[in-house]
Amino acid sequence: MVDAQTIGVLVTAASVTVAAVYYVLTLRTNQRNIKTTLETRQAQLFMNIYNTTYSKDWANVTDVIFTINMKNYQDWANLRKDKEKWLAMSMVGQWLEGIGVLVREGLVNVRMVSELNSGLIKWYWEAFGDGFIDVREKTSFPRFMIETQYLYDRVMDYAVAHPELKIETPRGWEVGFSKSK
Repeated sequence: MVDAQTIGVLVTAASVTVAAVYYVLTLRTNQRNIKTTLETRQAQLFMNIYNTTYSKDWANVTDVIFTINMKNYQDWANLRKDKEKWLAMSMVGQWLEGIGVLVREGLVNVRMVSELNSGLIKWYWEAFGDGFIDVREKTSFPRFMIETQYLYDRVMDYAVAHPELKIETPRGWEVGFSKSK
């Protein structure tokens, strides 16, 4: 016959087993929830990026930057005298700097950024990158537009790895082009 002590040991063993199974199931559920939360946050960040590019203000500033010619420090210094151009250049530049940080920190996937904004990113750096590098040197500010350069490099790396996306700067985006003129 089974004595009370054996029953106690069996109940304890069964309780520990149930607790362990419950713990494992809870961990798995938590891991799924964490993954879902992360994906949701990334989608929210991405939609914030998208929403910025889908506004009248954004259309106006991008129209203005297509009229800017900045190849060196002197062009940059002169640009600061034109409030409209300076504002447009600053808005787009700081927006790209922010996206560069998000990509660098792994908060936004470079694939998503490449699929949405590769043309603008490529055009912006190729149009102004030499000027930004000259500004860095002349002002002793080595981080000036560094995140935009990082973003450009990552998008171009992604373009090489995924030629099917055909990441190019659209025709008509050269300096001097403007829809409103």
